[in-house]
Amino acid sequence: MILGWYAKHKRDLPWRNTKDPYKIWLSEIILQQTRVAQGMSYYLKFVEKYPTVTHLAKASEHEVLKLWQGLGYYSRARNMHHAAQHIQKHFKGKFPTKYDDIRALKGVGDYTAAAIASFAYKLPYPVLDGNVMRVYARYLGILSSIDSGPGKKLLQKAAIKLLPKKAPGTYNQAIMELGALCCTPKTPKCNECPLQSGCSAYARNITDQLPIKDAKIKVRERYLNYVVIEYKGSILLKKRTEKDIWKGLHDFPCIETKEATPIDSITKTKEWRDLFKKNKPFVKSVSSTHTHILSHQKLKAIFIHVSIKTKPAKLTKDCFWVELNTLGEYAIPRLIERYISSNFKYDNL
Repeated sequence: MILGWYAKHKRDLPWRNTKDPYKIWLSEIILQQTRVAQGMSYYLKFVEKYPTVTHLAKASEHEVLKLWQGLGYYSRARNMHHAAQHIQKHFKGKFPTKYDDIRALKGVGDYTAAAIASFAYKLPYPVLDGNVMRVYARYLGILSSIDSGPGKKLLQKAAIKLLPKKAPGTYNQAIMELGALCCTPKTPKCNECPLQSGCSAYARNITDQLPIKDAKIKVRERYLNYVVIEYKGSILLKKRTEKDIWKGLHDFPCIETKEATPIDSITKTKEWRDLFKKNKPFVKSVSSTHTHILSHQKLKAIFIHVSIKTKPAKLTKDCFWVELNTLGEYAIPRLIERYISSNFKYDNL
C-alpha cells in the first residue's frame, strides 16, 4: 500500500538514484537540520568537488568548511571530514558495509546508520527520523511522549515490527516521504494518505495532538560586540578554535557582554585595551544590532568598525591580518558573511 503510494508520489532526488553509500551518507549528513530545498545545492557541490570518500578525506578542514558555509551546524561538516579520514585509513577508502562499522563513524547516529545500511545494502534496519516518528505516533496512536524513554522504546519496537524483510530500504524511504509530504506536522493531508483507514489518530480525530513531545528547548541570549579592525586595506580575522559555536570558522575579535552595552562602556573594558595596547583606534562606524538565531542560542551582535595607524607588534595566535579582497577565501558564519557583504567589497571565492 505505502510502497505503491511512494512509487507514484516520491520526489526525484539525486541521492535516491544511487546505491553509492558515500553519496547516501553525504545526503543524510547534509539533510540533518536542513530542508531538502536548501540542502540540494550543497549536495551537488560536494559530489562534484569530492566525488569519493578519498577525495573528501584528502581535503583540508578549511576547504570543507568553506564549501559548507551558509548551511549551519558546522559540527556536521567537521564530523563528516573526520569520518572520511577514518574510512580512508581503516577501510582503504571503501565505505563500510556493516551496520556497526557505519554506526561507529563520527557524526553518525542510529537513524543515519539505518538509512545508509538499508538504502545502500538492503540491510533490515528501520529508520526513525522526525518524519517517521510522527507517522508511527499517529498511525499507532502513541500517547507517550516521543522524547521519553518509554515513547522511544514503543516507536523502536513498532519500527522493527513493521519493517518488511523485502525491500527495507524502499520501505524506509516511503515512510520518510509520507511524513515529509503527507503526514506533515501541521494540517496533514489525511485524505491523501494511504494509511488513513488504519490510522488511530485519524479515527479518533487527534492528528493535531500527536506526536506528544515533552522537551522544550531553552534558548540562551548572547551579546556579541565584534571589533572590526582595519589597517591599510587589511582586516584582522580571528579563527574560532575554542569549544563553542562555529569552531574552525573565522570571525572578528569579539567582546561578549551579559547584556546590550553602549559603545562607551565597551571601549573601557580590559578586552578593548588588550586589543589595541598603545594604539588609538578611530571608530568609523557602529552597526545596528544584528540578530542571528541558532537552535539553542539567540545572538545579538553589533559591529564596531575601527581603523588604526600602527599595526600591533603582537597578536594572539588565532588572529591574523588578511587583505580585504581575499575575505572570500575564508570560511565564515552567515552572521559575519552578511555584515561583510554589506560593508566591504571582496572576491567571493
